[in-house]
Amino acid sequence: MNIDFQARELNEAIRRGNPAVYELFSEAGRAAFFPSAGIIAQTAEAKSKPIDATIGVALDDGGKPLSLPSIMKNSKLAPAESLSYSNSYGQARLRELWLKRIRTQNPSLKAMATTPVVTAGVTHGLDIISGLFMESGDSVIVPDMMWENCGLIFQHAELDTFPMFDGKGFNVAGFRKKLESRKGKQIILLNFPNNPTGYSLTKAEADGVAGAIKESAERGNKILAVCDDAYFGFFFEDSVFRESLFTKLAGLHENVLAVKLDGITKELYAWGLRIGFVTYACRGMTDETARALEHKSAGAVRASVSNCCTHSQFLAIKALESQGLAAEERKNFSLLKSRYDEAKKVLSSGKFRGRFEALPFNSGYFMCARLKKGNANTVRRLLLQKYGTGVIALDSSHLRVAFSSVRKDNIRKLFENIHAACGE
Repeated sequence: MNIDFQARELNEAIRRGNPAVYELFSEAGRAAFFPSAGIIAQTAEAKSKPIDATIGVALDDGGKPLSLPSIMKNSKLAPAESLSYSNSYGQARLRELWLKRIRTQNPSLKAMATTPVVTAGVTHGLDIISGLFMESGDSVIVPDMMWENCGLIFQHAELDTFPMFDGKGFNVAGFRKKLESRKGKQIILLNFPNNPTGYSLTKAEADGVAGAIKESAERGNKILAVCDDAYFGFFFEDSVFRESLFTKLAGLHENVLAVKLDGITKELYAWGLRIGFVTYACRGMTDETARALEHKSAGAVRASVSNCCTHSQFLAIKALESQGLAAEERKNFSLLKSRYDEAKKVLSSGKFRGRFEALPFNSGYFMCARLKKGNANTVRRLLLQKYGTGVIALDSSHLRVAFSSVRKDNIRKLFENIHAACGE
């Protein structure tokens, strides 16, 4: 592969700062760069000039974006905040605000981290990581209970699974054993709160997972540890580790590059706005290494979606700057927790254990039911046809139930319907 001189400069910057991080990149990742002399950069240079014939947008005679009233009448944002292109890194103010939010929500995060690069949702963030770090022959260590989209996103790599649960909690021993079975480059993907199970690590489990990763790094393995924090913050039990695992991995070892993927999708209840973030940290990270990682990520954005939705970014900026945001979040959280509490209460009766059992859950949007009777997809179809109830069949024996989208007064009926369908 012919590597541009700009990519080579980024590679050298990363290699100087942390050789182990450089070794983690795929061939495509080493070739990735943001074109600092390209159209975007040249446009930025001309932005303040009296005559600017660079960017491919249409402006009115006052220099503002041309717009259609049929579109703008439905928006309170100015045309420049809604219709203009953003750069591939994302709006600078949004990146600054999100980094501040990460550090506020994760007070244990002492290590230096990159400024988040804006992605088109967490899914896009996963795709960026796949392109930069994964290639044929690589494997991704991931629990067997995972989001189904992982199989679509990580097409270059094998999904190397281990049983997620050991009794009533996360299978730390199984995770450690999986790491011990692999040498060299290790890619780990952990998602808490987990989709589909709605499980988050306890404090002791978080220490155990971080300890297993550190042990592997000390054996000389180069590790990419990806924290999918799409459902971050929806922690419903005091026993849960209420920060991102990223905080424990960020400065763990020179051989560990930690990645945090998160977004406004769930955290700000803005699913369709498609704004996420990718943030990196490693022990001994320098400003030069951080900027190089940001440049490669922005290059990946440029090469895929070009840039992320400006309208969505400014909506997020205004929300994060709002004095009322925290109270609004608490109100929605309280509603979701009431549904979680009701689900726990209904399931604790033991009434349904003869036909299905709940996998451990303590957070997030979901819980999973392991069927003792019936095929999951057969039960799912029967629930639709006879009971007017929709759930997801994950495989032959597991149903995913999104209590987040069900009224509290329908939670009991939801599980009664699953119980009845299993019986049939």
